[in-house]
Amino acid sequence: MKVAEIRKLSTTDLTKETTKTREEIAELKRRLHLGEIQNVRIIRGKRKDLARMLTVLGEALTKEAK
Repeated sequence: MKVAEIRKLSTTDLTKETTKTREEIAELKRRLHLGEIQNVRIIRGKRKDLARMLTVLGEALTKEAK
């Protein structure tokens, strides 16, 4: 997910999206340990997406608090 797409989301949508992404990462890690998937780059990409979402969410919450 691109930063421009993330910035268009509201804070509630971002919160839901981060929860969903965390669940996806946990599921991918479980499948990796079971040997169902071989490509660890998928997990890396999801983690980077999560970091982007959390960064934008933090910026939005800081902006709302002011």
